[in-house]
Amino acid sequence: MVTVVLAATRAELTKILTLRGTWIVTGVILALHLLICVANLRHNTEAVNNITRDGRIELFAGEPRPAHQAIVDLLVASSFQMGLFLPSLAAVLAGQEFRAHQLGQSVLVVPRRGVLVVAKTVAVTAYLLFVSLVIAGISTAFMYAAVEDWDPGVVASGDALLGQGRFLAFAVLSALVGYALTLIARSTLVGIIATVALIAVTMTQVLAVFAPALDALFPLSAGRNLLLNPQDSRLTAGPAHALAVLVLWPLLTTAVAGLLLNRRDAR
Repeated sequence: MVTVVLAATRAELTKILTLRGTWIVTGVILALHLLICVANLRHNTEAVNNITRDGRIELFAGEPRPAHQAIVDLLVASSFQMGLFLPSLAAVLAGQEFRAHQLGQSVLVVPRRGVLVVAKTVAVTAYLLFVSLVIAGISTAFMYAAVEDWDPGVVASGDALLGQGRFLAFAVLSALVGYALTLIARSTLVGIIATVALIAVTMTQVLAVFAPALDALFPLSAGRNLLLNPQDSRLTAGPAHALAVLVLWPLLTTAVAGLLLNRRDAR
């Protein structure tokens, strides 16, 4: 069984890496991240150069904060904002199968559909982790450039590594929801629309105000609760609750996708 899953996973990963859409969407996301980091570099460098003798920084005018924590928070937030685009990338990875009508061929190669879903999920997870690591690396490199003359070790501190580790968990788990929704809908467009809708619910902050317990159950809200500083943002749950929500969403949606794949015709 393990050998079959590994072989199927390698095949799915090869399929992902040979799809033009994979590289186009990945390139757009990384290019956008680079553009934002370049645009913010001068401002961040000037803020670091103006750190006071008591170790406070003003990243935003009139809001002095302890420099170490503020820089770590900014580093994590830089990665976090790009995580919003990864569910759409995951939807593209899942939807290419249906757009090219390759599902039937995949089922012929791997007749056990449970094994096929597991292999697809592992392959997509591996690719999403790779892209997330690149995003975190870009954020770290630009933040290092900003703090190099003050304290370059801050980007490799325990707080920074923990924050980036949490970002990786959020990025991969939340993106897998987009992947699973696309498998359920059998449409890239519907998958992207569904993930954007989930993000929009959190971005409006309506539920955070009137129903915080419900808001905490949405993936992006869970990401905010896991990554952001409660002193600076309105959060609706703690990090443990957030991680549980982020794990349950892809587990449940992928399970539904697997069940539907077993019931439907492969086409």
